[in-house]
Amino acid sequence: MATLRPRGVNHLAIPVGNMKEHLEFWCDVLGMPLKALFWMHAADGVYHAFVEMSPNSYISLVEDPRNGEKEHLDADAAGGPLREVVGSALHHIAMDVETEEDVLAMRDRIRSKGIQVLGPIDHGWWKSIYFAGPDNCTLEITAGGGVQPEDWVDPEVAELCGISPEELKKLENPEPFEATGTPVPQPDEAPSAPRMFALSKEFDLDKIMLVSDQEILDTYSETRSPMALKNDK
Repeated sequence: MATLRPRGVNHLAIPVGNMKEHLEFWCDVLGMPLKALFWMHAADGVYHAFVEMSPNSYISLVEDPRNGEKEHLDADAAGGPLREVVGSALHHIAMDVETEEDVLAMRDRIRSKGIQVLGPIDHGWWKSIYFAGPDNCTLEITAGGGVQPEDWVDPEVAELCGISPEELKKLENPEPFEATGTPVPQPDEAPSAPRMFALSKEFDLDKIMLVSDQEILDTYSETRSPMALKNDK
């Protein structure tokens, strides 16, 4: 009997404040083609997009006009598939299984452990079940993929996001990038570019970004396993 378990991540759902800005990042910067952009099902006024890592693995972007408006402790965790949440927080994790039968089998496995499961729900190109994990994180298990933009990109939503037809074509077909073997120099910090958080209070991010790649590699690398480090003490 084959082991029943998720085989990978189908999609990570991320709340966003500006859909166009995020699509330009994921598609243009990272080279992931836009596969879907539409009104989110059962959620008024919410845009939903999918950019593809592989035919069964996506980043899901959710722009809700309520995102980030509430200043309370619950705002950084969705607590449900249709709840508002602050930008950059993780909305939910969807794990991938091979078939719809596996989705139903996983539903029964989870329920047999005393955990309630919602679904399955048919979303068109995949079927999903929903449940909660520790700390009440929202989880999904789904089967399906291979979404095609001609069926799932809504021109009305693209226009409302400020995306022109020409820009939409570029998002669906990101320009290829060919590495030359020569490192690209670190660019100057641009006010409009995303910025990392400092790794700790001791790190001065502005100074660290000026350090050479080789010095970063030499200074911060640790190739020994945790047990090897423990045995060295």
